[in-house]
Amino acid sequence: QVQLVESGGGLVQAGGSLRLSCAASGRTPSTYNMDWFRQAPGKEREFVATISWRGGMTYYADSVKGRFTISRDNAKNTVYLQMNSLKPEDTAVYYCAADRGPWPVRPATQDEYDYWGQGTQVTVSS
Repeated sequence: QVQLVESGGGLVQAGGSLRLSCAASGRTPSTYNMDWFRQAPGKEREFVATISWRGGMTYYADSVKGRFTISRDNAKNTVYLQMNSLKPEDTAVYYCAADRGPWPVRPATQDEYDYWGQGTQVTVSS
């Protein structure tokens, strides 16, 4: 069992930055590939970024590429999402998710992820 807790969300002006954290605890969390998703009001939850369990491989949604950076510190069992040049359309609840599948194979659906956090709200004002 792995528990995920997100933090770092808040209110920021357009063009600003935030760094989200996802702290993992439980059984060998550092062996999981980790993803960030987000869900805006009235919209479906969407993929944002993913990082392999060793941290060497990353992949981003086109909408955040060049602005967001995913990273992890396995010694601290924490995954980060550095968000720069934020836009109002980045407003959403951000979730981290854990998957133990073989990289680079990613879950085909969100139901296939092993664990999810509760989410942290990010609001970007114009």
